Amino acid sequence: MLKYFEKALLLSLFICTSCVTEDDIYLPDTVNPNPEAGVQVQDFMWKAMNFWYFWQTDVENLADDTFPRTSEGADMYTEFLASENSPGEFFDNKLLFSEDRFSFYNDDYVELTQSLAGISKSNGMEFGLVRIPNSDQIVGYVRYIIPNSDAESKPIDRGDLFTGVNGSSLNDSNYINLLFGSNDTYTLNMATLVDGKPEPNGEEITLTKQDNLQENPIYLDDIIEKGGKKIGYLIYNGFTNEFDEQLNEVFGRFKTKNVTDLVLDLRYNPGGSVNTARLLSSMIYGTNPDDVFLKARYNDKYQKILENNKTDVQDYFADKTGNGSSINSLNLKKVYVLTTQSSASASELVINGLTPYMEIVQIGEKTRGKNEFSVTMVDDRENNYLYSPKRVDKINSDNRWAIQPLLGRNENADGFSDYTAGLIPDIELKESLSNLGALGDLNEPLLAKAIQEITGATTAKVDFSVAIPMENITSSKLHTPLGDTMYVTDLPMVQ
Repeated sequence: MLKYFEKALLLSLFICTSCVTEDDIYLPDTVNPNPEAGVQVQDFMWKAMNFWYFWQTDVENLADDTFPRTSEGADMYTEFLASENSPGEFFDNKLLFSEDRFSFYNDDYVELTQSLAGISKSNGMEFGLVRIPNSDQIVGYVRYIIPNSDAESKPIDRGDLFTGVNGSSLNDSNYINLLFGSNDTYTLNMATLVDGKPEPNGEEITLTKQDNLQENPIYLDDIIEKGGKKIGYLIYNGFTNEFDEQLNEVFGRFKTKNVTDLVLDLRYNPGGSVNTARLLSSMIYGTNPDDVFLKARYNDKYQKILENNKTDVQDYFADKTGNGSSINSLNLKKVYVLTTQSSASASELVINGLTPYMEIVQIGEKTRGKNEFSVTMVDDRENNYLYSPKRVDKINSDNRWAIQPLLGRNENADGFSDYTAGLIPDIELKESLSNLGALGDLNEPLLAKAIQEITGATTAKVDFSVAIPMENITSSKLHTPLGDTMYVTDLPMVQ
C-alpha cells in the first residue's frame, strides 16, 4: 500500500435504512445492449451511474432519454458502450463529470474490497514523491514503514531518500512504471542531502511486495505528560472498520489515564469508512445520539426518493461500536489535528463534523478537499448494484469489475460542506525533507508544535522554519489498479 498514491480516498455509502426500505430503492428499466457485443461491463457501469452518480444530470451521456427503449435505441446503446477500447477508458471518458476528481474503477472487486479493509500486495514502504524544480527529476522519501512487512526487515526508515529504481533515475516519464509497474521486486537507489540537494550515495535497498499485507491504521498511540498536561497522541492512518474495537480500546486507555488533551495525527490518512469517522468523532467529543454528525446530499433521483418518504438523511454521534461496545469518549472541548494534503475524505469529515461542537486546532498543511462520499458497486442489479459481502454469490460471475463512483456530499450540522479546496490549517507548518523527524518523537516538528500550543512551552529547540519545504504544485491524476490519486510536489532548493 504505497500511500503517496493515496490509497482508496473513500467514504462508504450511508442510507437511512430505517426510513427508506429496499422496495423504495429501485432501478428503472432501461434499454439493453446486443448480448453478442461483449459490452456487459460497460452496460453495468452505465446503468449504475445513470441511477446513482452525484452528477448524473450534468453528464449528457447519462441522461435518461439518451437511449430510447426501441430496437434503434438498443443499437445506439450498444454502439455507445463499445465506443472505447476498454471498460476503464469508457468509464473515464464517457461517464465522468469534469469536476469529478475521485471516482474510479477496478477490474477485480475482490482486490478493491480487500484494499478497503487495508489488505493489499505491498512491500510496506509508505512514501511520497517530490519534484526538483525547473527539472523533470523526481525524489522519493519514506514516510513510514508498515510493521511485519518486507520493508521492516530492510535497513530503510522514515526520512530516507531515493532518486532511482533499478539503476534508472526517477523522472516524470518513468517513475510510474518503475515504482508502480508489474515487478514485485525492485531496488531503490538511495540518496543523501548534500548542501540541500539530494545526491545519490551509492547505497541500494531491494524490496519485495508480499500478498495480503494488512496495515493496522493505528500506527502509534501514546500519552505524553508535559507542562501539567496528559496529552493523548494518536497516529491514525486509515478509517478501517475492522479495527474499530481496537480504536475504542485506545480511547479507553486515554480515558483511564485521565488524558486532558488530544493530538490526532491524520497527516497520512486518506480516508475510509464514514461509520468509523463517526465512531472516532464520538470518542473525541461525546456520545449524544441526538447530535447530528453529518447530513448527506445525493443526486436528484435518490434525493427525490428520500423527499417522497419525508426522509432527511443524517447520521448522529454514536454511543456504541458496531459490535455493541460502549464508546470510550474523552468529552473534549478542543482537539489538535495534524494534516497534510494526504489528509482526505473521512479525515476531513472528522474535522468538519466536529467543528460545530468543539474547537479544532488544525496544524500542518491544508487537506485534500474531498467532501464527497462513494460506494463500491458491482454487477448485482437485484441489489441495485451495491456491493454486499453477503451477496457475493449473486454478483454476475462473468463480470468482476467494480466501480467506486461519488454518490453525494456530506454536510456538517451547520450545513457546511464547501471545502473542495481543502480545509485550511490554523497553524501552517509544512513537512521538510531536511527535518522530517521520527514519528512520535517529541521533537518531530508537527507534534512539537502541537505540544507547544497545548502547554505554552516548547519540548526542545525545534526549528520550525524548515530549510527545504515541499511546496504543492498542480496534481497529476492516474488510475492505478486501485484507481488511486497521485500527487507530486515541488522541492525548492536551498538558496
